[in-house]
Amino acid sequence: MIPEHYHLSFALNFRLHIGICGSIAAYKALDLCRSFQKLGLQVGASLTQAGSKFITPLAVTALGADPVYTELFSPHDGVYAHLEPGQTSRAFLVAPASANTLAKMANGLADTMLSCQLLAAPCPVIIAPAMNPNLWEAEATQENVGRLRQRENITIIPPDSGHVACGDQGTGRLASGPELIWNTMRCMAKPDLFGCKILINLGPTREFWDPVRFWSNPSSGKMGAAMALTAWLRGAEVHCVCGPTEQWLPQAIPCTRVSSAREMYDACLDLWPKADIGCLAAAVCDFRPGSFSEQKFKKNNHQGDLNISFSPNPDILRALGEQKKRHQRLIGFAAESEADYEPMVLEKMARKKLDCIVANRITQQGTGFGSPTNTVTVFFPAGQRHSLHSMSKADVAWKIWDLICTN
Repeated sequence: MIPEHYHLSFALNFRLHIGICGSIAAYKALDLCRSFQKLGLQVGASLTQAGSKFITPLAVTALGADPVYTELFSPHDGVYAHLEPGQTSRAFLVAPASANTLAKMANGLADTMLSCQLLAAPCPVIIAPAMNPNLWEAEATQENVGRLRQRENITIIPPDSGHVACGDQGTGRLASGPELIWNTMRCMAKPDLFGCKILINLGPTREFWDPVRFWSNPSSGKMGAAMALTAWLRGAEVHCVCGPTEQWLPQAIPCTRVSSAREMYDACLDLWPKADIGCLAAAVCDFRPGSFSEQKFKKNNHQGDLNISFSPNPDILRALGEQKKRHQRLIGFAAESEADYEPMVLEKMARKKLDCIVANRITQQGTGFGSPTNTVTVFFPAGQRHSLHSMSKADVAWKIWDLICTN
């Protein structure tokens, strides 16, 4: 559920409490519990009586959740168990949340352990409803959801649409695991980029010379996606321009999909005036075939060498640097193969009017295209340089944003 390049350590040893209500989707809470633990969180849980009919408290305990609550007046829990999650947890996720629990929360009822804990919780509360579409669309449910949305500490992750367990089709399925995980993590992160509009490009470009063949590179888009995810986690408003890549991003991050360098150039220049920070992590092809054939090249028509002429593509980073306003900052990436790449990187930073450049050596093991990890050096115009040794690309991205926020 969490790709290796998205492994993050900022929430190491944070506590998260998960509320589990009566829904067939309750089984997904077990996968959520394990995923949060892989991110270093300590997880506790509370099951309603109906939730315990779908998965048992023992199953949740067996995965390492501690404490696990059920009854409001259980003799095995402490006297103040109804207060404990709100006092000790960084966030409280209710997944799946039933119509009954939504109604209790909206109206301040506290007649179960979970509803009492939620009423007393001052920490961020994330609600992920899951129910039959008729229950979700009922006027009373929508009134309750509307009331909950007005509360400052509550985030609602709407259900997905599709077929539900009973065979009906409509809106009511529990949101996807990644959406639940990263929206919860966003509620736990320090929002030091809140209010900042960030443009990020990522992935390769493809330069076609006939309908089936193109010139490109092995970029996976993992580093750019990690920069986008971590900026969004820290409260930024992120817009991505994505080359051909399958990297997952939260639904809250709008993405403009492009293929060629010229399409990426147009999209970036269109978005740049509205951005505070530009972070250009895409591996853009510097050249494109000089012509395009509407028909597929036939092998039997080219018995000898195939010679294709290339033309230069527009330089997106340089164009943004030339249009940069005083309040804007521009971050570039440099993928180099030489061992002594620093002079080239510093020259690129000056020539393209960058406020920061992130360089890595793509021939080094465990770094570069397709790798879940990266090793980079971050340079600033005033001469500061910061070496970030091998770690997940998400952790590298997190530390890059740390540096940008403090420089």
